[in-house]
Amino acid sequence: MALYSEKVMDHFTNPRNVGTMEDADGVGEVGNARCGDIMKIYLKIENDVIVDVKFETFGCGSAIASSSMATEMIKGKPISEALALTNKAIAEALDGLPAHKMHCSVLAEEAIRAAIEDYETRSGKKPAVAVAEG
Repeated sequence: MALYSEKVMDHFTNPRNVGTMEDADGVGEVGNARCGDIMKIYLKIENDVIVDVKFETFGCGSAIASSSMATEMIKGKPISEALALTNKAIAEALDGLPAHKMHCSVLAEEAIRAAIEDYETRSGKKPAVAVAEG
């Protein structure tokens, strides 16, 4: 059995939604000091729906694939659905991640939550989520 699924390899070699967003409504940046991965998610939101999303990730192939898949999973969705996205759902959508790479999907979940919290703070809304420090 290969270490990485075909979906992980596809999202690593052909990542979706890569880049920055100058006029983002929310930006979330998280990192993992242990492995050195850093993820930054940019959101464009209209009527509480994520109409566009971009990411920048400095990290391994699993981190890039997790970022890419996560952005695909929340694009076009209401904020409430994006907040419900779990790292387990991201990993499952990638047809699995090795156990020692599951932290990459956790980072993707945390980056989305941080971006939504930033959006809510900027727009004067009470944040619906508390982002874990770490």
